[in-house]
Amino acid sequence: MTLSELSLNQKARIIDFDSYDSVLETRLREIGFAEGDQVTILHFGPFGKNPMSLKLNDALIALRRHEAQAIIVEII
Repeated sequence: MTLSELSLNQKARIIDFDSYDSVLETRLREIGFAEGDQVTILHFGPFGKNPMSLKLNDALIALRRHEAQAIIVEII
């Protein structure tokens, strides 16, 4: 399951990154995403649920849905 598939207020743990785009993976890691981190979906934007805001550990982050599709998670 990817981060983009989660519902509002759903919590998950990052387990991997989809390696189809190494530049995007590097950018996500620079922002602070890492395996084992907990994420919670807080809000969806008005246009196709884009962008989405989420809580990553103690940080508030906004991502486009196509970026969230590169993050593989498990629901907790």
